[in-house]
Amino acid sequence: MRKATLAIVLVVIFQLLAGFAFAQNGTIRGAVYEETTGEPLFGVSVLVKELSTGAVTDFDGKFEIQVAPGTYTVQVSYLSYSTIELTTVLVDAGQVNVLNDILMKEEASELETVTVQAAAIRTTESALMSVKRGAPNLLDGISASTFRQIGDGDAASAVKRVTGVSIEGGKYVYVRGLGDRYTKTVLNGMDVPGLDPDRNTIQMDIFPTNVIDNIIVSKSFTSELPADFTGGVVDIETKDFPEEKTMRLGISGGLNPSMHFNNNYITYEGGKTDWLGFDDGTRAIPTGGRTDIPQYGDVVGNPNSPAGLEYQQILGDFNKTLGGTRQSSLMDFGLSFSLGNQIVRPKVTWGYNAALTYKNETEYYQNAEFNLYAKPIGETETELESLEKQRGDYGVNSVLLGGMAGIALKTNASKYKINFLHLQNGESKAGIFDFENTNLGANFEAKQYNLEYSQRALTSVLFSGTHFFSGRDWEVSWKIAPTLSTIEDPDIRFTRFRLPTNNISTEVGLPARIWRSLQEENLVGKGDITRNMSVWNRDAKLKFGGSYSFKHRLFNIQSFQFPTGDTELTGDPNQIMDEENLFSANNRNGVRYNPDFIPNNPNEYEAYATTMGGYASMELNPAEKLKAVVGLRVEQFNQFYTGTNQTGTIVYDLVEMLDDLDFFPTVNLIYNLKENQNLRLSATRTTARPSFKELSYAEILDPITGRTFIGGLYPETTNGGSEVLWDGNLTSTRINNFDLRWELFQQRGEMFSVSAFYKTFERPIEIVQFLSDPGTFQPRNVGNGAVAGLEFEFRKSLTVLAPSLENFFWTANVTVTDSKIKMSESELRSRTLSAKEGEVVNDTRQMAGQAPFIVNTGLSYTSFTTGFEAGLFYNVQGSTLNYVGFGNRTDTFSVPFHSLNFNLNKSFGADERIQAGLGVQNILNQKREMVFSSYGAQDQIFSSLAPGTKINFNVAFSF
Repeated sequence: MRKATLAIVLVVIFQLLAGFAFAQNGTIRGAVYEETTGEPLFGVSVLVKELSTGAVTDFDGKFEIQVAPGTYTVQVSYLSYSTIELTTVLVDAGQVNVLNDILMKEEASELETVTVQAAAIRTTESALMSVKRGAPNLLDGISASTFRQIGDGDAASAVKRVTGVSIEGGKYVYVRGLGDRYTKTVLNGMDVPGLDPDRNTIQMDIFPTNVIDNIIVSKSFTSELPADFTGGVVDIETKDFPEEKTMRLGISGGLNPSMHFNNNYITYEGGKTDWLGFDDGTRAIPTGGRTDIPQYGDVVGNPNSPAGLEYQQILGDFNKTLGGTRQSSLMDFGLSFSLGNQIVRPKVTWGYNAALTYKNETEYYQNAEFNLYAKPIGETETELESLEKQRGDYGVNSVLLGGMAGIALKTNASKYKINFLHLQNGESKAGIFDFENTNLGANFEAKQYNLEYSQRALTSVLFSGTHFFSGRDWEVSWKIAPTLSTIEDPDIRFTRFRLPTNNISTEVGLPARIWRSLQEENLVGKGDITRNMSVWNRDAKLKFGGSYSFKHRLFNIQSFQFPTGDTELTGDPNQIMDEENLFSANNRNGVRYNPDFIPNNPNEYEAYATTMGGYASMELNPAEKLKAVVGLRVEQFNQFYTGTNQTGTIVYDLVEMLDDLDFFPTVNLIYNLKENQNLRLSATRTTARPSFKELSYAEILDPITGRTFIGGLYPETTNGGSEVLWDGNLTSTRINNFDLRWELFQQRGEMFSVSAFYKTFERPIEIVQFLSDPGTFQPRNVGNGAVAGLEFEFRKSLTVLAPSLENFFWTANVTVTDSKIKMSESELRSRTLSAKEGEVVNDTRQMAGQAPFIVNTGLSYTSFTTGFEAGLFYNVQGSTLNYVGFGNRTDTFSVPFHSLNFNLNKSFGADERIQAGLGVQNILNQKREMVFSSYGAQDQIFSSLAPGTKINFNVAFSF
């Protein structure tokens, strides 16, 4: 990392020195693309007519010309393409005029000339439309120019404008309403884990939009893509050669009246480095992670023995704080800094990018609810019965510190790039809840106190190269990306006091302390070879290549319980661990610790997985208006596991849990109905595989909600073991995908499209409620399923209403789906046995994680003359099945969240170097809720959070 930083510094210094030498001149830069395909044109002649000087585009379609200050006409010409003349190209001394995305149209005669003003090509949206029009597969996307128009500061906010895309939790991408399992996020075309390695999708809010070139969402499969996706692959492409020198400082903030400057906010004292996103050791485990520690039963008879003294030492080293305190909360704030440029020399072009991001965000949820309900016994009773109720307040402080750096080098025939990424995230939670348990037949009412801290880190390096031979006839590219991910949850604290009688509480549930750690190493590499050729006297392309990935994980949970013995307590959780209450020679029935992970720990495992892939594809034009892309991908996937089950009777020592060899054929057909219309048809096969966590025996508690995740290896039976509800044999899912799309492209980035898709799922994995233990959930293969859907998208200027509305655009995309799962025999039996009078139980149900509809629409305004940009955007996702019920455990569904957001941006000063923005989120003040839903019963709250309405502001300075 130090060498990379030094290299960037040297490049910057070199540029500054070079800048003095060329200060008297200005620069014209640009990029030329083929209009129908969006591909860069190599060897295009770019001439400044007044000076008879010019340049030729490189293999990226880019050019640069140094000229004296003035106003010029630039001529762009290429054999068999219409010549373009750009008038009034203004060049200032020491400045760069960027001619973004010049689109050339192929003509029978190259004598035709199209004359336009340079100011007419200030947007990259048209270029992205060209890419969509000429792409071999079904894709959508959003360009860098649109980021600023909408006013979104990070990728998560921007990508949800793409057709069929929704954002879960403000961070993670879902495509076509399918959950994380069926969506994949890649960075610069490479599989990189996020801050949560159990997800397929990267945390999108970590990427500032000022370092992103575009975000492309592939919705249909081609053989060069990884096969483990179904909804879509989201590719975040970072800039490698910035068009102009940028140095940008951003300041942002957010104010939520219900959350910020609230005196009831709950927190607790952590470490001195919490503000940087990691613990300084304040929460370190007193045992050092050892498993050979003394236990209470070994020392109670002899507390002054060496083991007894060690036991007392460990006990005394546990942090004494078990409950949070109320104090005023701060507002959100953030800082960002980025710089980048390219330096052009006769034989080589250098590019560099660097960005630092810091976010400190505070959330405070009042009257948050986390409940458990079940169906009553008997056919005539329908209203759901409460098992557990939890209602209260909790505060969250999240810190994100991120850094990105990249260096790129381009010669006449090659390009090399190195990208560094490091992310550090720390999240502190503190909550106070009223808890009620009626599951045991008698009410148990208690006060619950939660303290949590989680720190996550990700370090990734990407090495890549692209080489061209014989002009652009042969293209060879390669990428290697090693990544290290870590998660530490140090000292999670969970305490319940039974409500006091006569102001004295002598009963406390067993306080618990949990330490969790995860470390995962990833290595991904791929290589691709492309041969451009002619077949049947038409352009064709042959591609083949291979990939390899290795993932290795170490996971461990060590938890302790603290029986309080005969200690008299008053209900203050911070009193429990007082010195006088702890076990000692004089207080042998005092507070002590019992380690849950000795002698058997099912929450300690090691796992690794390898994927070897190879593919070949052919892109050709069998008819004048027909393009066909046919390919085949083969992947060998192996996953291994080392660990024990809950009883310790079964030991796995690097046992192969999955051994999948799969072939994934792909067919994509594109028929050019007219010059600006396409009809697309695709048929492909993909897969979805269980994660390390899912293919384990781990039990992972979420103390705030009280819910527990159970690994898919653990079987469940009922009726004394005679009926198998789940056999513990978790397998991969195979999916067949069929897509049909009609698309119309118009001027100024306007477009309209209609799509239909159909998918079949072989044994999809869903999260099912564990019948034996309320509040536990497990991944299981369920019956085969299918999803059918329609998508509509349009982007239209309001000039159709009046010429004066030329700066207004209306965008909308709607996805509607219908999903069905053929229930397994055990699920159908459980639903039939628990059916109510008059209820008809079919053998199919809705697919979990599949939204029935998604609506995105918005009205935007852009004026380059005044510097104003504004937008009002609406998003909603239909009620979605989240957790599958079993027996008397009923299904849970999300409640539609109607998101209405407003953004306003204004550019100021010379060259618009100052930008200010204002945004309002959740204008409708909606709640995020999930409910239990059952036949003939009123819906009951599963979880309920009130995020409130938030006002964001940002100011950015470009130097």
